[in-house]
Amino acid sequence: MTTVEIIESFSKYKEATLKGRYITQNNIQPLLIKWKGTYVIDQIGVSENKLPIHLIKIGSGVKRLLFWSQMHGNESTTTKALFDVLNFLNDVENTLAKKIIEECTLYIIPMLNPDGALAYTRVNYNQVDLNRDAQNLSQVESKIFKSVVEKVKPLVAFNLHGQRTIFSAGEAASSAIVSFLSPASNKERTVTDSRKKGMRIIAEMNKALQIAIPNCVGRYDDGFNINCTGDTMESNGYTTILFEAGHNPNDYDREITRKWMYLSLITALKFISLNGITVNNYKAYFNIPENGKLFKDIIVRNYPLNDNKIDVSIQYKETLINEKLNFIPIITQIETQITENGHIEYDSDVEEVTIYNVLEKLEIGAEVEYLSINNEKFSVFPIKK
Repeated sequence: MTTVEIIESFSKYKEATLKGRYITQNNIQPLLIKWKGTYVIDQIGVSENKLPIHLIKIGSGVKRLLFWSQMHGNESTTTKALFDVLNFLNDVENTLAKKIIEECTLYIIPMLNPDGALAYTRVNYNQVDLNRDAQNLSQVESKIFKSVVEKVKPLVAFNLHGQRTIFSAGEAASSAIVSFLSPASNKERTVTDSRKKGMRIIAEMNKALQIAIPNCVGRYDDGFNINCTGDTMESNGYTTILFEAGHNPNDYDREITRKWMYLSLITALKFISLNGITVNNYKAYFNIPENGKLFKDIIVRNYPLNDNKIDVSIQYKETLINEKLNFIPIITQIETQITENGHIEYDSDVEEVTIYNVLEKLEIGAEVEYLSINNEKFSVFPIKK
């Protein structure tokens, strides 16, 4: 399959039962039951609050690959993409899928932090960031993960996450829709052979993504922190790739970004199954621009205030209310000129804009009740334009 064919295949393999940002154990449980007779699925433990954690095994190849998602409970885009990949791999008429499961064995933890997923938080039930617990192993989820690593001994480890809307692909006004990192294995950030292998795979994924979302792929800074899972994995000699699902314009449900994560995962599997692990041309990884922080959700330019004109930025606070995810708009900046870009921008010099907030006063930290744009009231957020 070509990159274009992989992109076009997404609608066929998309798992329709998973959608939106709030994905919990209850959402994936029916799918685990569905795939029980097709793939090897085992419960490998329970979370700190006694929710089940599962491991899915697919394929019979010698190339052992480990994937884990929702280590941070509120980062669910890659979980959706993983189940899209399961549908892809189950297509017996798909020659690439057949090749992948012949060459590789995939081990997938679809939801490492089910307590955090339920509460829609980054941390687990004990308010611990599992991605900073790789050394202390203070949480049961961390211990479960380590036992899986020791059992699988992966050729490549895929650390699947999501990132905020603030990130840009470099210093250009382009959203970092997808970002990658080959984590450092020491404080000197040595480019080891293990990292080169990861960099080569990332370069291949970036090449595919540039066809779909040109100039919208970023690279994370590789500052070393041994407490982080990826850094610990690399320090132990496991080639590790960090995935970050970011913001596609007008896609706060991350359903479009999900497509690009699917493309990335299938591209990586294709490369590994057809080429094995190579370091040739790994330096193309460094052509990916390092992430900047150049975006706000909404910026209102030239807003009149006390006989002056100012810029106002608004960021959404993702808040779970009655088991429904809400995007609460919060004023985060009031400046003469805001240098960042807005995913949505309004200019009071050309549009009639009014910001109403619950404090009845324009100040940082105030919740926006609604925006009036040319006499049209926007009270449902996020706004799409």
